[in-house]
Amino acid sequence: MTDPAAFRTHFPAFADSVHLASCSQGALSDALTAELFEFQHTIREHGAPWDRWMVKIAEARALFARLIGAGEDDIAVVPSASEGAYQVASTQVWDERPGLVTTDLEFPSIAHNWLAQQGRGAEVRFVAHHDGLVDAEDYLAVIGPDTQLVSVPLVSYANGLRFPAREIVKLAKENGARTFVDAYQGLGVEPVDVTELGCDYLVSGSLKYLLGISGIAFLYVRPGLRDAVSPPLTGWFGRTNPFEFDPRNLEYPEHARRFESGTPSVPSAYGAVAGLTLLHRLDAHRVREHVEGLTGQLQQRLLEAGERLWSPLEDVRRGPLVAMFDRDPDALAAFLAERRIVCSARGDVLRMSFHYYNEDSDLDAVVRAIAEYRASH
Repeated sequence: MTDPAAFRTHFPAFADSVHLASCSQGALSDALTAELFEFQHTIREHGAPWDRWMVKIAEARALFARLIGAGEDDIAVVPSASEGAYQVASTQVWDERPGLVTTDLEFPSIAHNWLAQQGRGAEVRFVAHHDGLVDAEDYLAVIGPDTQLVSVPLVSYANGLRFPAREIVKLAKENGARTFVDAYQGLGVEPVDVTELGCDYLVSGSLKYLLGISGIAFLYVRPGLRDAVSPPLTGWFGRTNPFEFDPRNLEYPEHARRFESGTPSVPSAYGAVAGLTLLHRLDAHRVREHVEGLTGQLQQRLLEAGERLWSPLEDVRRGPLVAMFDRDPDALAAFLAERRIVCSARGDVLRMSFHYYNEDSDLDAVVRAIAEYRASH
């Protein structure tokens, strides 16, 4: 088990910067730098080493599967979480059960895929938040006998709310609905076991808390799940035998790879392996405990300074992100960036997110800088 201080040494930016933007992009690790260099080296030395690249894609799939307690055949490698959501939505039939339940705190790219299904007969219903919170009972009030799919974030991108995902999944299944979990804003700092969670689908990508880069995501599909419609977005990687190269044969595998399409981003697979390998050295529950302690301290110090927060005050309801209201969060983020403190502005809040590599000195730096900004504005 690697402790936070030892883990931090793998991220050279902390020598002169404070990285509090894992909700947008994880900090660059020495492992990621090495893997991306290795990808370049394979082209320089071997030209087109597809055999090596296929091994790397398979390694990324296997590492992600192990992270969430799934089998390798339960994972489709896709370009983004958005495409993962589309693959799920496009293989449903909405005639008899048109209900599609989501939430106002859903990441827009996922919600937009649900809204796009309205042309195929879906009736999208949003679970409203109350003061930035959503409870399982709020979902229950919207789920009905005609609900086909229920979508729930593991953690909200907007304010860091940790959703009661397991309870919502259970309620949905009791009503005969399938369940989709967007784990992008939590996986890597939040323990996830898909068997315990009980969901039908789960998606997450590499560039945030999984410490990779953009261009690759992973879609978990519960074994034995059948599609009402075969995936209309497809490609040669979605075949039973991709290397058959038969343009007349559209044979889908029974496992999750039926949701794959064209060639995956090979550099992104190298990046995913780097991040996932680092994460597999950690105990996920200790990571969550460490991050929870940091976000709790930051919230308390910001409240004492008179700041107004949107992230949940209770530890049990708060994920790895602290959201602070501001009149111009982009200007505040720019002010912090000038002092080499990287945060992420969204809407009317500044988001400060944490990983296992963060420590108390990062809290001190951002609290001091925000106080300096307030004094000068």
